[in-house]
Amino acid sequence: MMHLQLLAIAVISSIIFFLCRRRRLPVLLLDYSCHLPDPERRCTLDLFEYICLRSRLFNPESSSFMTSIFCKSGLSKETYTPPYLFQPPLLLSSKHPLAIQEAEEGLFAAVSSLLNKTDVPPEKISHLIVACSMFSPTPSLTSMLVRRFGFTDSVKTYNLSGMGCSGGTTCIDLATRLLSQNHGYALVAVTESNGINWYFGNDRNMLIPNCIFRVGSAAVLLTSDPTLRDSAKMEILHTLRTHHGTDDSAYKAGYQMEDADGNLGIAISKDLVRVAAVGLIRHVSLLASQVLPLSEIARYAFKVVLSYMTGNRKAIASHVPDFMKAFDHVCIHAGGKAVIEAMGKSLRLGNDVMEPARMTLHRFGNTSSSLVFYELAYLEAKGRVKEGDRIWMLAFGTGFKACTIVLRVLKDSSIDSANPWSHCVSRYPIS
Repeated sequence: MMHLQLLAIAVISSIIFFLCRRRRLPVLLLDYSCHLPDPERRCTLDLFEYICLRSRLFNPESSSFMTSIFCKSGLSKETYTPPYLFQPPLLLSSKHPLAIQEAEEGLFAAVSSLLNKTDVPPEKISHLIVACSMFSPTPSLTSMLVRRFGFTDSVKTYNLSGMGCSGGTTCIDLATRLLSQNHGYALVAVTESNGINWYFGNDRNMLIPNCIFRVGSAAVLLTSDPTLRDSAKMEILHTLRTHHGTDDSAYKAGYQMEDADGNLGIAISKDLVRVAAVGLIRHVSLLASQVLPLSEIARYAFKVVLSYMTGNRKAIASHVPDFMKAFDHVCIHAGGKAVIEAMGKSLRLGNDVMEPARMTLHRFGNTSSSLVFYELAYLEAKGRVKEGDRIWMLAFGTGFKACTIVLRVLKDSSIDSANPWSHCVSRYPIS
């Protein structure tokens, strides 16, 4: 019955979408940059175990559990950890200055690289949007960037927090909505604060983030100036955001809380993979009407209706539209090894399609809201992004939220020295 309801939603949404489209300014993605931390910040298994032992706050069972998760996570020994974890003695260090340092290192490097690549002066930026889910200082992170780069008094700033791993794509959606109404430039900067949010307790559900979340930041420059089309890399075709927080299991799939001893951390529900799969089905049922060709919608509708009429309810659940009829590449949030596998299975996406997610998780870990941009950089470093290609960015966030960005490539990709994969892409993919 759910699939019939989703089919009806998709058909009705298709009709509304084509009838109600209104003229808006095209929004172009000029370029983007991803931060590559210093090599001395690499988080090997030996360093990870040393940090855990040095804190003296994890019991032997918790230490063994985290080591096991680390080894099964799909992360390599080349991911990066925040400066806070290098400070002895660990818990006596003042957290706030090191959280500021972590934010400055990532955001300053990504924004500086981006402005240099695009040769766009800060005075031209009309909108500045920053996402950092777990750290919201005063003055804000946008104020920190305004002060550092000298944006004008008229720049409109937006700080997004608590959005989880969907923060980056949510920023792109917001920037697109702002620029589609008026000519201008929007600078998006996304990061996460890992050090200040490390969990020092023994609740297993709250230990998992320590094992998979790593340092990463990205910056993206968008414009609605049509004269810059020849300079732009891509065009934003569609954005879609859905929120599934009315369901209790979805709302608490990733939940900040204190454990029994008062230690603050993020609890990852055992139900997370199921919640993500259900949210994904609902999200793509709306997306299908915007991106799939009518022939694929008709094929999917025919199969679902036929299975329903013949009483084959089990077959209904197995029918999934072929989204590769609409896209050439997919950058799906690599929240973890199990999440990648579940998303690929739910959408019937092959290993080759999910390769950017798996390789990015291996090389950089879960960098939260910036992760999909590291995946895009992987595709560009591999030389796979060609003019006319369509790219599907899909990210999930706590709450539970899902956000899609659809991009059309305007020129063939080429790897540059600022690409975070430039020195290691030849080693990938790995099995």
